[in-house]
Formats: sequence, structure tokens, C-alpha cells
Amino acid sequence: MAELVPLAEELSCSICLEHFKVPVTTPCGHNFCSSCLDETWAVQEPPYLCPQCRASYQERPQLHKNTVLCAVVEQFLQAEVARVAPSPPDGCTPPARAAEPSPPCQVACDHCLKAPAVKTCLVCMASFCQEHLQPHLDSPAFRDHQLQPPVKDLMRRKCPQHNRLRDFFCPQHDECICHICLVEHKACSPETLSQASADLQTKLKHKLTIICDQINGASRALEDVRARQQDIRETARRKTEQLRQEYVEIKILIDAAEAICTRKIKEEQKRVSTKFDNIYQILLKNKSEIQTLKEEIELALTKEDEFEFLEKAIKLQGISTKPVYVPKMELNQELIKGVCQGTSDLKNELKRYIRLPQDKKPEGPAGSGNLGEHGPASTHKPAHFVKKVLKEEKKHKKPPVAKASAVQPNPVSLTTKVLDTFLAKSRPELLEYATKFSLDYNTAHNKVALLENYTVASVADLPLNYQPHPKRFTYCSQVLGLHYYRKGIHYWEVELQKNNFCGVGICYGSMPRQGPDSRLGRNSASWCVEWFNTKVSAWHNNVEKTLPSTKATRVGVLLNCDHGFVIFFAVTDNVHLMCKFKVDFTEAVYPAFWVFSAGATLSICSCK
Repeated sequence: MAELVPLAEELSCSICLEHFKVPVTTPCGHNFCSSCLDETWAVQEPPYLCPQCRASYQERPQLHKNTVLCAVVEQFLQAEVARVAPSPPDGCTPPARAAEPSPPCQVACDHCLKAPAVKTCLVCMASFCQEHLQPHLDSPAFRDHQLQPPVKDLMRRKCPQHNRLRDFFCPQHDECICHICLVEHKACSPETLSQASADLQTKLKHKLTIICDQINGASRALEDVRARQQDIRETARRKTEQLRQEYVEIKILIDAAEAICTRKIKEEQKRVSTKFDNIYQILLKNKSEIQTLKEEIELALTKEDEFEFLEKAIKLQGISTKPVYVPKMELNQELIKGVCQGTSDLKNELKRYIRLPQDKKPEGPAGSGNLGEHGPASTHKPAHFVKKVLKEEKKHKKPPVAKASAVQPNPVSLTTKVLDTFLAKSRPELLEYATKFSLDYNTAHNKVALLENYTVASVADLPLNYQPHPKRFTYCSQVLGLHYYRKGIHYWEVELQKNNFCGVGICYGSMPRQGPDSRLGRNSASWCVEWFNTKVSAWHNNVEKTLPSTKATRVGVLLNCDHGFVIFFAVTDNVHLMCKFKVDFTEAVYPAFWVFSAGATLSICSCK
């Protein structure tokens, strides 16, 4: 057995320093008792660290019993018990099991002090082996001697006062007494040892039952405390994530408002600048004409022939010139003032909202909108408040007056004309419609990792264990944009890395989230461009259209909700048409993305 001794340290838990009890193995390869590791990680916040090598795990690993190591530990402990157990005396049979009671051979004969005793005489107060017990069995003189199985340590059983065996128990004084002591305890209620033992066993068993119930209650209380602590931690995490999503949405709304206001001022500046360009060209032409007239007059004054001079002078005298006039051209101050005032009002409203005590903040609008569809409902939503303020600002602005037309244009021809117009636009012109958004955490598949403030999607090495959500994709590794569009013109660009298996598109919010039909382009609610290895295809309603291969690593998406079409561009220095879809949109439209192969990454580009 000596060869197993060096294994003692290897088969010991490094936390409790004892032999393994229900050993489990961490992903980094170290072994611990299951209870020791549970207690260690129960008091830790993520990340969870290996107690031995300090390896870090963001999610608590799911550990299982190491059955092989458990069997090795059991065999080692059995070998240790066999190695250290004392050899039984001569003539005794070794015990069959460690749990069996000690054999009577452990009481030696008081006469020969060698052979094991088989009986103890309560009169002689001695134990005898089979040979020296024979006189008690044969001689009539010992017939009244009471014999019983061997009694260990007879001296402790004797009454120190009367030198008699203590066969009774006094419950009033909690002590064992002899039959002579009964006279002193006649006012008590002495019992035989067997009766007293039976009573105390009954009481101890009852007490043991109560203690077991208390231990079970304490275990349940410990589990309840840990469960409540975990619930609080999960609630705080969920609320923190909800707040983060709200503030991301606020930023998107503010960025959109900033883009609209900036575009209005730029359009006004362009309008006035164009008029100034026209005036400049007119003034330049006038100056040139006046300069020519001046030169001709100077030339005429040099002529010496009076007839020739008069002939020329009469013509020049009839040419009239007008003084230079520059019309007054200014920016529309009312428009600029309204834009700036609206921005200032929004800022002041936000300040007022933030400074208000939490319990006095105004409630968000009761109506459902695109913002309320993300995450759990909340009584006070800053994003709803910002949207409400933006709507209030729009109420005070006059809508553009449409020019009357005697003939209503054909909607189909109008859509085709608008589509052709956008196909002819350059990239800088398309960027004027640029919109900014982030990816929706609640829709991301468990294999889709969201990075860089939810603007980058890639394939995770391991499932991310997102919280269940009715909008989350469960079949395809897809994710949607956080914002949806019902009207207007919107443009965004997506950068592709390792675009072997990925897709970029749009979809309705009602697109399936489960099953094969939930893949982009494989249903009637989505449209996409897809890279499948080196093959590029356009998909809609499970119909594929093969597209020419492109080396571009950036895709532009132009969505026109008002005229009903979406265009996909390959973006290099300029834009090149990949495909287009004419769609009579009946629902709100979301940006949609699919990533499949390891290393594939889709990044929402900032088009500012």
C-alpha cells in the first residue's frame, strides 16, 4: 500500500485540504469538492475565478461530477484504512466490516490475562475465558453467580463507595448507582440501566429528529437567501441593461433631430448661396460689358478724323449703362430662429426633466410606438419623453404647402421616376439621407455577439445565454436594428469583414423568429443581399437571384418608405448598384443582419 501514499496530496481539494468529496472539474482542468467550489463562487460577483489558477469566467460554468476521480479517491481511502488498521489479537477473527461492533475478544481474561474473555461474573467482578470459566459452570458454589457477556472496563462500572456493580440509574441525579445506593435514593425513581438507556434513546432520537428538521430549515433558508440575492442581482442587471437601451435610444433620437435641423440650415444656406452665384454671374457680365464700353470710348477719343469720330461717338452715346445693383439676399431668419429655438427648448426640457425628483417626473405617452417595443415597459421612459418633446416641436412648424396640380401623376410612373433619380445619385448625395442606429439586444441570437456600443455584430465562440425574449431569433444567427422606419428616406452603410457567410437586408417586425422561415429573404417579410461563400445573391420570399461578384467590402442600403423601394449598393469610392426591390410597404421596416461563419463581422458605419 505504500505506493499510494504519495497520491494523498493529488487527491486532496486545495480549498478544504481534505480528500475530494463529490469532485468536479473546472474548464481550466483543476479539481475541487463540489460543495467547496459552490461556497467559494456563491460569494463572488462575475467574473468567477478558479481558486487555483485564477482563470476567469464571465458566466458560471456548469460543472459535473468527475466519476473517474471519485472512484480513485474511494479506492485510495479503502487502501489507507486497510494500511493503518491494527492487526487483531491471536485467535480472533478480523471484522467483516468496519461498521460491525467490536468483537468480545477485546476483553481479556482477568485470570490468565491472555485468552479473550467469554463471560463476566457480576459477583466475582471479573471476566473469564472459556477455560477459567469452567469452575463457574461445574461447581455448585458458583451457581448463584450472575454471568453475562464480557463487560469492558469493570472498574468504571463499580460503585466507588460500595465496590458493587452499578446496575441502576437515578434520573433525578443523572448518575448510575449500585443496589446498595438504592437506600440513599429511595425518594428518587431509580431505573434499570436497560430501561434508562431505552428512555434516553427515545428522547435522543426525538431530539435528533428536531435537529434534522432545523438543519433542513437552515439549508432551505440558505438556499432562499442565495436565490433572493441572485434575483436581486439579475433584476439590477436587467434594469441596468434597460436603462442603457433607453439612453442609446435617446442618443439616436437626438442624433436624428440634429441631422434634421442641420439639413434644414444647410438647405437654406444652399438656396441663398445659389442665388448669390446667379447674381455674381450677372454682375460679372455687367462689369464686362461696361469695361468693353469704356475701352471703346477711350479708343474713339483717340481718333483724329472728325467724321470718323462723330460717327463712332454717336453710336457710343446711344449705349446706356445702369448702375450696379445688388439685391438684398439673406438667410430665412425665421426658419433658422425656429430651428435654433426648437433645439434650445429641447435642451431646456431635458435639463428640467433631469433635475426633477424621480417621483415627480412626467409619465411617457400611453400610446405604443417604435420605442416602446424594445425591452420591458416602464412608467417613466426618457426616450419616450424625448420623442414627445420632438413631436411637440413639430406641431409648431408649418408644413410645406404643396403646389396645386391639375393632373394627378401615375403612382407607378412616379415611383419609377424617383427610383431612377436615386440610382443616378452619387455617394455624397446619398449621404445626405444618412441615418444612425444601433442593434437591438432583445433580437440578437445567442450566437451573435454585439460589440462597440451595439454597432458591431459578430459570431460568438460559445452561446451567450441571452435572457429569453419574444423578439429574439432562436433559429438563425440574426439581429435587427433598434429603430424602425414607417416613412421618409433613409440611408445607411455596413462594413463587412470576412464576408463568407453573412447578409444585409430589411424586414418587417412581424418576421418569424423561429424555424427555417425566420432566415432573411426566406419569407415574404424580408429582403436581403447575401454572401454564401463566394456567391452573392439577392433573396425575397424564398426566391434567389444571383448577383455579379463584387470586391467591395461595404454595402449601402437606401430605403424609401414614401415611394416604396429599397436599393442595395456596393460602396467603393462611389456607389454601384447591386440590386433593387420595389415594395408596397405595409408595416414598419427594420434593418436586418445575418452572420454565420466564425470571424464574420458586420459594422454599422458612421456616415457623418
